[in-house]
Parts: sequence; structure tokens; C-alpha cells
Amino acid sequence: MKIIDLRVMRGPNYWSVKHPKLIVIKLDLEGLSHKSTNNIPSFSSRLKKLLPVLESHRADEKEGEGFFHQLEEGITFGHVVQHVALALQTMAGMESSYGRSYPAHEEDHMMVVFSYQEERAGEHAAYAAVRLTKALLAGEKVSITDDVNRLHEIREDEYFGPSTFSIVSEASSRGIPYIRLNRHSLIQLGYGVNQKRIQATMTSQTACFAVEIAGDKKATKDILEDAGIPVPKGTTIYAAEELKQTISWLGFPLVIKPLDGNHGKGATINIANFKDAQKGFAEAQKFSQGVMVEQFIEGFDFRLLVINGKFIAAAKRTPAMVTGDGCSTIKQLIDKENKDPRRGIGHEKALTRIHIDKHTLDLLKKQNLTTKSVLPAGEVLYLKSTANISTGGTATDVTDLIHPYNILMAERIVA
Repeated sequence: MKIIDLRVMRGPNYWSVKHPKLIVIKLDLEGLSHKSTNNIPSFSSRLKKLLPVLESHRADEKEGEGFFHQLEEGITFGHVVQHVALALQTMAGMESSYGRSYPAHEEDHMMVVFSYQEERAGEHAAYAAVRLTKALLAGEKVSITDDVNRLHEIREDEYFGPSTFSIVSEASSRGIPYIRLNRHSLIQLGYGVNQKRIQATMTSQTACFAVEIAGDKKATKDILEDAGIPVPKGTTIYAAEELKQTISWLGFPLVIKPLDGNHGKGATINIANFKDAQKGFAEAQKFSQGVMVEQFIEGFDFRLLVINGKFIAAAKRTPAMVTGDGCSTIKQLIDKENKDPRRGIGHEKALTRIHIDKHTLDLLKKQNLTTKSVLPAGEVLYLKSTANISTGGTATDVTDLIHPYNILMAERIVA
């Protein structure tokens, strides 16, 4: 069995009107066209063991007859490839459910059609499904771990961030098709004369000048300060030699972060001595030549949303954390937290899994802790210094709790 042709559908197509994103492969069954799954001893049982998630699949339009039922009765190996490709993508966080298989014009050939979210993932799933099916037919030892991990990597590399995904999902719910035009979230909504284009949360109507200012932390701070908005005192430096003089002016505690960073990368907070400040500066310069040194302000982390000049919503953001139970190690508490079904790899789910990285280990070291330490019952331990969702943080809706003054301030800042 081998793929002799693979095509990627990106819009309305011959195979489906409702499903514009399809992988279409032409399979050479190499003598298997007159055989079905019930003709190969132990094939069905081995496939069930390899991919138990297939139990929820339906092999055809008949109500009540799931994939495993049809597998026992006997289906073509083109159908098997179709369902394996869909299952692999779904296991990697890319919900894919539409598929069809048809005999091709040539003898011993089949057309297999299945949906995808990301093109590269769909292509990988096609080749992986054929390879896995062939291995099962040959009675070889099979594992899906590497393929699912690779699909996860592709998803994280290619998939939309939360903001873009929200816009695309809303467009889809309104029957507006979308096409990804590059790897940097440039999206086309609709076709032809009706098409619009967005990139991340920017549209053709977004003011470029405002975007440039918002992307420069120092410029943003200067404008806000001139408008009477309270901001932490600080400055931007470009060399380690400037650090000591800056600290003598600001004092401790401090925050040191890249001038144009994001997702909390390279940021160090609550710095209380010169040695840690040097480390923080070196970490920040990995991401940006310019480094911001600011006062550390105690308090909570909130994010406010303003649309068309009006306050809409607010969220309280909390860094990744665990709560001790008096018997579990910190590593065990993190593993338990990561089992929360809302947590996934990257942005595949509402929350992101907590990773123990160098930053986490440094925070533990400062508190004379390791991942093997046991926290007392009820003690809260923060594992990151920033509250980004991408590093395992959480967000709580506090829209109804925001003070009117803060609502006014948010609307002024946007204006």
C-alpha cells in the first residue's frame, strides 16, 4: 500500500462543499482491493489496541454502527487509513472528523479524503496512517507516540494563538470561510470580492502608528506618564555597565525585562540584590538589545479589554501555582495539576501545561526548595514569575468587580 498522489484542498472543492480543508490522497492498495479487515487475522484487535479512540468513530451513515462494529464485519483498508489519519490529528489536539473513501477509476486504487486543521499536520497524518496500517498488516510492532508528538509539534508551530483562534472560530460559526496565507497568522476571511484579511488581532483598519507605539514598552510608558496615568519608575539600558547606576536611582526590588519581548520571556521580577540583577539583565538580553529596569510593584495582575473605546471585560491572571497537601512532592503536585483536562500542550486547550524549566528551578532554589520538596498542607507555591497563560497561568473573570475609576483609566489609555 502506498500513496501515489496527495492534494491539499483549501476551499470549495469537488469532494465537499461544507468542508473546504481536505487532504485527498490516491492510494495504490497493491493487491488489497479484494480484501477487507475481517480477512486479516488479528488485524482488528491490534488496531483497537493501538487506537482505542477509534471506538467513537462511525464508519458510515448508519446510526448505531460504530467503526469497531464495521471493522469486525469487514471494511476496506482505504477506510482504515482515513480513520487512522483523523484519529492521529484529534489525539494531537486538532479536532478532525470528516472523511470519505471511494474506489478510484484504476483497478486496486482508492481515493481517501479526510479533513485537517493544519496542512502540514494533515499531510503527516496521511503518510503516518498508511505506514501504521502497513505495519499492522505485516504483524510488526507499532507505536503511535512519535507520530502524535510530531503532530503536536506541527500544531504548536503552525496553529493560531488564542486571539486569532477566537476570531477564526467566530467567523466559522457565522459561515465565513478562512484561509491561512502564511505562517505568521495572516488570515483571509471569505473569498473573492468579499474577502478581508487579518493578522493576529490586527485588521486593515488597525492604526499602524498605534501598533508601533504599543510594541515599544518605553514609548508606551512615556505616553501614559505624560497623560497622567500612573506607571512604575524605570529606564532602558543597553549595557551591563549601566546597571549599577540605574539601581542606585531606583533601589530594590526591581523588574528587569526585554524592551520588546512578549509572553513573559526573559523577564525577572522581585529582584532584591545586585547579583540577581546581573543575572536578570543577561537573561533579558537574550531576547532584546534594550533592557527595561523598573520598580517592582506588589499587587495582582489584571488584563482589561476595551473595544471601540468601551470597557468590555477584565480578567485576573494568576501565575502557574500548586497548593501543598502535606505528602506530595512539588513534582507530583505539578503532575497532578497537568492532569486537569483543561490543560494541554501550548494553546490547544484553555490552559497550558506547567513545565519545569530553568526559571522554575531558580524560583525554587531561592526558597531553598527542589522538585522533591514536600509542601505543607494549604501552602501555595508560585512556579513562574509572570502570569502568562502560555506558561501555565490561569485567568479568572472579574468583569463585574472592576472599580469605575479603573474602567475610566482603561478607556483613557486606549484612547
